[in-house]
Amino acid sequence: MGPKYAIGQKVIINPVSEKGLTQRESDLTTYAGQVGQVSDLYSISPSAGQIFHMYKVRVGRERKEIVVYEDEMAAKLS
Repeated sequence: MGPKYAIGQKVIINPVSEKGLTQRESDLTTYAGQVGQVSDLYSISPSAGQIFHMYKVRVGRERKEIVVYEDEMAAKLS
């Protein structure tokens, strides 16, 4: 399956809440609910039949670029 989001698309950051957050996941909660714009995307396949999509997203007034997994964001509709 291909990536769900395209470069230039606006998205809302929705971190997955789990116990035992990693430092990256903890840092991502800072951006929860913010609107960003996809600036790049990567697909990795750690094993046959598995594909994960990761995105660089620019958020905030400073347009800081963060890395977000596909399940940690949602499309911004309008």
